Amino acid sequence: MKSMRFKMLATVSMVLCLSVFACGFMASVPWIRSATLNHVVNIGDSIFALSGDESSILHAKAGGKTFRRYATSGAEIQGGDWIAPSVYNQFKTAKSDNSNVHTVLMDGGGNDILIPATALDPYNCKKDWWESSLSTSCKNLINDVYVETVNTLNYMKSQGVKHVVYQGYYHVKFGLIGSTTLNPAVDYGNTKLSQAVANCTFAAADKAYLDPRNIGFTNSDIIIDGIHPTYSGSQKLANMVWPKLSQWLAND
Repeated sequence: MKSMRFKMLATVSMVLCLSVFACGFMASVPWIRSATLNHVVNIGDSIFALSGDESSILHAKAGGKTFRRYATSGAEIQGGDWIAPSVYNQFKTAKSDNSNVHTVLMDGGGNDILIPATALDPYNCKKDWWESSLSTSCKNLINDVYVETVNTLNYMKSQGVKHVVYQGYYHVKFGLIGSTTLNPAVDYGNTKLSQAVANCTFAAADKAYLDPRNIGFTNSDIIIDGIHPTYSGSQKLANMVWPKLSQWLAND
């Protein structure tokens, strides 16, 4: 199952990379490898990395203090590094740059679903109106992402991370890439990512899963591609994240 998934993702990821997205770093704001608050690290995908607006808003909320950012467009949780360094490997790079990592702000798992769904949809993650439920093959894909997410979180805990804020995914809209037919997969994905955070080895007081489906995202908060946040969307995400992030910043 794992090797079959790897081969299929390799094929569809390359198709998508060449036909829809600019690959990895080319579609990302630059990494921040040295910051005022080096112990705070942001890893993840293009929700953070395409515009960098959420980071900028959070830096302003922190009184102009900055944190490191390694989030990269196209990143999957584990694997897929031919497009962009995975979330797992972003963390390893951050540790290599400066081993003092206390707090991690992250997302991940969206591209593991979006990349194949946008290219060829081999897992049938787009639920059409005549289908009564999300496909078993898509659920199995997301279940694999759940396992990889738990493993990534547990690895970070083993490397001395004290706190983790995991940002989930909002519903997408019809656009150049997005389609509302993906939202049942978004819903199932958020459920499994929330479970991954709940079941990882971080103590309950040291982890938070934040679900942006609950903060009033509208179509105007998503750019024309149907996936990524506008500035107003990034503001809503930053406002959701800041209370928990600031609590841990005050304690570090």
